[in-house]
Amino acid sequence: MVLRREPTARQMRLAVELRRLRDAAGLSAREAAALIGANRVQISHIESGLTGVSEQRLRRLASHYACMDGEFVDALVILATDRTRGWWEEYRGLLPTSFLDLSELEYHCTYRWDVDFLHVPGLLQTEGYARALFSCRVPELPEDELELRVRHRMQRRVILEQPEPVRYEVLVHEAALRIRVGGRAASQAQLARILELSEADHVTVRVIPFELDDFADITAAMVYVGGPVSKLDTVVRDGPHGALFIDSEAQLGVFRTLFRRVEAASLDPTRSRDLIHRLTKRL
Repeated sequence: MVLRREPTARQMRLAVELRRLRDAAGLSAREAAALIGANRVQISHIESGLTGVSEQRLRRLASHYACMDGEFVDALVILATDRTRGWWEEYRGLLPTSFLDLSELEYHCTYRWDVDFLHVPGLLQTEGYARALFSCRVPELPEDELELRVRHRMQRRVILEQPEPVRYEVLVHEAALRIRVGGRAASQAQLARILELSEADHVTVRVIPFELDDFADITAAMVYVGGPVSKLDTVVRDGPHGALFIDSEAQLGVFRTLFRRVEAASLDPTRSRDLIHRLTKRL
């Protein structure tokens, strides 16, 4: 079997979860392999995301690992057997892999949360805002790559515009709304776009106002992507060397708590829209 050169984030997530189940069962890779008529190297490749695993073998492994969570196993089977090649594949080899991995996660997600303090979240961005942001990169991006990134970001909005759109909740700081990106006209268009989207039933926008006290310790910008079951949720954060995908159950719990704290401190949707209206008029 040909090994994958670069497993996707979803393929790696399946690999990681199978390794976690085996570790919890206290079995070595050699012992697990013997249970399904494979060898240790095959198990190693599966748990590294370098090869896939059939539904039959996955269910046998889950049974031997004494995993009693049927819903979770069914979700792993979907990860193992899904062969979707989405719109993001046209960018493979042209954009960083993390761009494609995020698009794939979004495509399959059940809901999406964003928290941001300095920028308007990507799914809400206008083309002008996105282009201005990418133009500020150091080192400067070549023109063709800049345009690819803008086009990719605009295509990501499909999850909000499809017939059955994803539930999307955004917590954005007032600072991000006040910072002019791309000039006055571009900033006004961006605020207008946020107001337009906030009227949709599946989109909730809340503003974190400047006036809050004791907020300095809850400044974790993040993208939270809901999976088919909570164990398969993912948090995506920007790191010094690119996007960081977080999937441990303990860390996911921390980020869920952080999100709810920020949500509780934010303005409600109506007051948030009122604030954005006022900011638009002041630009």
